[in-house]
Amino acid sequence: MQALGPDVPSAVVVGASGGIGAAVADGLAASGRFATIHRLSRSVTGLDLEDEASIAAAARRIADGPAPVLIFVATGVLHHGEAPERSFRAMTAEHLLRDYRVNTVGPALVAKHFLPLLPRDRRAVFAALSARVGSIGDNRLGGWHSYRASKAALNMIVRNLAIEMARSHPHAIVAGLHPGTVITGLSEPFQKGVSPEALFTPAVSAGYLLGVLDGLTPADSGGVFAWDGARIPA
Repeated sequence: MQALGPDVPSAVVVGASGGIGAAVADGLAASGRFATIHRLSRSVTGLDLEDEASIAAAARRIADGPAPVLIFVATGVLHHGEAPERSFRAMTAEHLLRDYRVNTVGPALVAKHFLPLLPRDRRAVFAALSARVGSIGDNRLGGWHSYRASKAALNMIVRNLAIEMARSHPHAIVAGLHPGTVITGLSEPFQKGVSPEALFTPAVSAGYLLGVLDGLTPADSGGVFAWDGARIPA
């Protein structure tokens, strides 16, 4: 991954204890372009996406050091003791609200507290893991109501953030990323039937995603991009 700007000081990975998050943090560290990689997660540093106070506290700690030029939110929930809904008859309020809390509200609150840390005078990136199934225009199958809707809402948050950041941070990029089907606990129940060449290890997916970010410009801000760089329709 090329440098994101002059004197790149630090990067932040939220969800760094997960498969993709850990691989992204490792990839950034291996690049040698960052003095510090802040690896944040609930299990290691106490940052809980469902606890805004913990997010704010993490941002305050990082604000004491050099400004990060990359914030990567590598979090998400698909199943937690119950499968994604195949029919509207399976929808429950708790399932819907849980997915929104983790997939939409959590990244939005990370943005609320971490975007002010980005420098205004150079290229800086805020990226969040989204999903192709969050595309309204690309939805041909239906189902997976909570997950699809929460990721579609995240995509709208990404677009809103991009519009607002362009006013104060003209060099900033805000993007959603689709990592492909990755060998992690999130996708494990749904890997059957996926061809081997379309199933990525976390390290492979992370490498693709960091490459995608490397090629984005402020003109791309607000978009959602797949692991191969293709723009995903809203």
